Amino acid sequence: MNRLLGVVLDVEYLYTCVHKEEDADTKQVYFSLFKLLRKSILQMGKPMLEAQESPPFEKPSIEQGVNNFVQYKFSHLPSKERQTIMELAKMFLNQINYWQLETPSQRRQRVPNEETAGYKVNYTRWLCYCNVPQFCDSLPRYETTQIFGRTLLRSVFTIMRKQLLEQARQEKDKLPPEKRTLILTHFPKFLSMLEEEVYSHSSPIWSLEFLAGTTGGQIPVQTVISAPPVTRSLYYSASPVSVEPSTCGSVSPARKPNPTLESNPVVVGEKRKASEPLHHEENKRPRVMGDIPMDLINEVMATITDPATIPETSLLSAHSARDEAARLEERRGVIEFHVIGNSLNQKPNKRILMWLVGLQNVFSHQLPRMPKEYITRLVFDPKHKTLSLIKDGRVIGGICFRMFPSQGFTEIVFCAVTSNEQVKGYGTHLMNHLKEYHIKHEILNFLTYADEYAIGYFKKQGFSKDIKVPKSKYVGYIKDYEGATLMGCELNPSIPYTEFSVIIKKQKEIIKKLIERKQAQIRKVYPGLSCFKDGVRQIPIESIPGIRETGWKPAGKGKELKDPEQLYTTLKSILQHVKSHQNAWPFMEPVKKTEAPGYYQVIRFPMDLKTMSERLKSRYYTTRKLFMADMQRIFTNCREYNPPESEYYKCANLLEKFFYGKIKEAGLIEK
Repeated sequence: MNRLLGVVLDVEYLYTCVHKEEDADTKQVYFSLFKLLRKSILQMGKPMLEAQESPPFEKPSIEQGVNNFVQYKFSHLPSKERQTIMELAKMFLNQINYWQLETPSQRRQRVPNEETAGYKVNYTRWLCYCNVPQFCDSLPRYETTQIFGRTLLRSVFTIMRKQLLEQARQEKDKLPPEKRTLILTHFPKFLSMLEEEVYSHSSPIWSLEFLAGTTGGQIPVQTVISAPPVTRSLYYSASPVSVEPSTCGSVSPARKPNPTLESNPVVVGEKRKASEPLHHEENKRPRVMGDIPMDLINEVMATITDPATIPETSLLSAHSARDEAARLEERRGVIEFHVIGNSLNQKPNKRILMWLVGLQNVFSHQLPRMPKEYITRLVFDPKHKTLSLIKDGRVIGGICFRMFPSQGFTEIVFCAVTSNEQVKGYGTHLMNHLKEYHIKHEILNFLTYADEYAIGYFKKQGFSKDIKVPKSKYVGYIKDYEGATLMGCELNPSIPYTEFSVIIKKQKEIIKKLIERKQAQIRKVYPGLSCFKDGVRQIPIESIPGIRETGWKPAGKGKELKDPEQLYTTLKSILQHVKSHQNAWPFMEPVKKTEAPGYYQVIRFPMDLKTMSERLKSRYYTTRKLFMADMQRIFTNCREYNPPESEYYKCANLLEKFFYGKIKEAGLIEK
């Protein structure tokens, strides 16, 4: 019923488009789709486009052709320059995917002598499969670059190139500094070189055997360039992109403006709701009092945009990120990451099979307690995939996983790096790539059974024993391992995981620069304190010249009860409330050696609520500080001896919070 109601909405929208559209060819397509959807409602079925050919209409596709062009012309470049070319290719493919084709009548007026029959066929296909499905969810949507090939590209390239370059020149002042050189200098050269290959009759990039003839077979799981412009520098093909069209009912879809060079469509698997804003600018959070002015932020950013100005952190430094060395190696092309898997449908690829055998060997050596037959079966199982880490052409590590899209999670089965390549950050970088791969495929939960040696690694990668996935979702799907601990990790789609440590580093540098600027504004040298020469032993902190200008404020002071009886009564009441709390049971009596072996070797100064009660009766607590120190020792000892996931650790945290609440209620410390 919901699906049919959605079709009804699409029918109404198409009806409006038919009446408002002025172009005869476009109107005819709208009317045909209108009748198709109306028929599917009457028959209570799914709308099926009836055509002589179904997508893709030409091979290789535009996307594959541009991939081949990048490989053909730029594979010899260093990694950094090649990355720039890849960004340009992504930008170009994105522009095609959201380019509004001119109508056949407009094309006849612009190019009077050209035969437009072929163009009209492609224009109709583009409307039906790419354009109209952007606002009609009932119809399947395809990317222009994936179902059309050289023929369509030739028909739009010249006019598109001209308009893009003109638009770039007009908007050059609006472009951010880091993109200005890319768009105004490199992009025109890129388009000129591509134009030669598009119109050349002998260009090899449009051959179906291009990759097979040059590299010994294309890796089926991998495309170098994917159409949507994403900020994550991954090697995986991207998931479909959809952008909500203008919500204004009077604008025909064929008349929507083209995206600008700076527009970034949201990478999602389903269409955005009409209530969501289209542009990132509209989605900015409101500014609040105390925010740093954007002008100042931009000024500071300008000083550290160049990575060379950011001080390099030694890879052996305590402040360097775990994945820093691995990320630098990937940038230099020393290591590569590929998602691979066995296939029963495609012809075996020799390189893929060699990598799978290498992964089987790595997992077998690093996981000796796992039967080799079991590892082999899962690595070569078509339902499982493996993110492989390649160095010098050989496998040195990987993560084997199985995706359950219908259940909303992925099971991580094996994770290992060969022993002589460990402690280099490869494990962290592997997991970060896996997280970004899953964000692209809209699976935001990992589950894994970790043995005692792997728990530490998974904790560092954001896993915990607090499983967010409902038990009903994974029971019967995930493989159960005896003696292992189930751990989960929830992904945040807003985080670019492979660049996260770089972003944090840059943010720290921004904060540091802001602090330096603030210090420069308030810096003032006061004469030294001479009062101590006159025999003064101590002075109030607030009397030090300039101390308040730095932002220092006196620490909150509690009320010290001078009457011993009043102090005794207050502390007795607080202690009674603490002992009555539901989380106080682990701390009621001293820890027994038989129950916690080695406890007194770890904890030098034990404390418990029974001992505190005895001290209170003997009037030991002459000040509130003595009482609070003993209570704090209970919580500190507990957290020092017990692991964070233990019940005792949680009880200590909850009871501590309750205790300080009671202390504040009694006025012994300021609220």
